[in-house]
Amino acid sequence: MADMGTFRNAVTEWAAAGIPRVPAQDLLDREHVHSAVHTAVLLEGPSDAAAVDAMAARHGRDLAAEGVCVLPMGGAMSVGRFAALLGPSGLDLRLIGLCDEREQDFYVRALRRADAAPHDLFVCAADLEDELIRALGVPVVTQLVESEGESRQLQTFLQQPAQQGRLAQQQLRRFLGTKSGRKIHYGRVLVDALSPHHVPAPLEGLFAAL
Repeated sequence: MADMGTFRNAVTEWAAAGIPRVPAQDLLDREHVHSAVHTAVLLEGPSDAAAVDAMAARHGRDLAAEGVCVLPMGGAMSVGRFAALLGPSGLDLRLIGLCDEREQDFYVRALRRADAAPHDLFVCAADLEDELIRALGVPVVTQLVESEGESRQLQTFLQQPAQQGRLAQQQLRRFLGTKSGRKIHYGRVLVDALSPHHVPAPLEGLFAAL
């Protein structure tokens, strides 16, 4: 089994610093990490990673043990650097992506430049939280927020002038992003509440590809 935390941290540092492939390859080989990793799942941020990890747990899968690195990149604008480092033109890992629709073009261009397969990209209409809210429905998500002890916070948020006139789904999506760590927490909560027959298509497609 790969030390996936070591791999993830090293790759993030290399992508941020623009370190070339050869030193990265040498370091991974010394740490006996690279040989155990064959796939990287490129995600925009930690809330997406939390949802993917929760879905893996639902399926009884240990992605790290399978050689799959779930990698939040800190934003879609970083996908070019990560794809170049990890894809066929770099460490030669298979690349799978999950992104928002507005970021799709960044991912497609990055995957093509890295000689990776754009068909291994799964796209959310707005973002993954929006997909999960639509799959569960507003009443269920509202109940989940209340069961997490945030009923008062939600009601206070809904009374704000900026939220008046918005659809309930839009309000819930915005609420999840108003506090640091909330999107990460609810990434797990919402996935755990999904019916097996109502998994959002991008998330279902990603796991079918793994």
